[in-house]
Formats: sequence, structure tokens, C-alpha cells
Amino acid sequence: MSGFMPSTMNTSSVPKSVDEYIARAPQEIRGKLQELRATIRAAAPRAEEVISYHMPYYKYSGHLVGFAAYRDHVSLFGAFPGSLRQQLKPYRTGRGSVQFPLDEPLPAQLISKIVKAHVKMNESKASEDAAR
Repeated sequence: MSGFMPSTMNTSSVPKSVDEYIARAPQEIRGKLQELRATIRAAAPRAEEVISYHMPYYKYSGHLVGFAAYRDHVSLFGAFPGSLRQQLKPYRTGRGSVQFPLDEPLPAQLISKIVKAHVKMNESKASEDAAR
């Protein structure tokens, strides 16, 4: 899906790894991407890191979250639990995405909560599927 491919990055080929994705990003965005990656990995240490939809994506018993870089923000992709709606209000959100401006600190605790909620949902679904 080219819609997720940030316009600030080289789109001649799909990156083969998250390291490559981050390396292709403009220098001023790389720190945010590395921080976002570290936050996701800390919240879901057993998640598999892949490239999906031309961006970093994490899987653990199904899809967890993905992220992408843009000129003025980084986006986190994935469904967001209703219980976190209030905490997401300061950010621009879309259906299944939230934007974090580059000129503000990343809300690591919020990102961690989102990822951990996905882990729990996926584990619960996997348990239900196994019981059938």
C-alpha cells in the first residue's frame, strides 16, 4: 500500500528490514523512529519485527502495531482500545492511526499501553481459538 509510504523517504524499493527503513528516513526523524521502535519492543518483547505495508510492523499472535515516518510526524498504526480515547485526544487520530508531532516528545507510556493492550487482545483470541 503506497499510502503508508512516507513522502520523505526513498520509495524506489521496499525496505527489507526495520533497520533499513530507519536508515532511509531523513536524519532528523531517525531518533524518533528509534525511540518508537524501542518503546514497542519493550512493550512486546516477543513480537516479530517485519516490514508490512512498506513500514515496520510487529506481530505476536496476529498483528500488533506498525509505524511510519512523515515530514512533520511519526504515525502509529493499529486499532486503539476505547479505554485510551481520552489519552489520545491531544493527538491527531484517524481510523486506526495516531500522529505524534516531531517537535514534541513521544508519549512512551501511552504507546506502551497501546501495544500491551494489543498483546492481551491477541493472546486472548489465541486462547479462545485453541479452546475450540
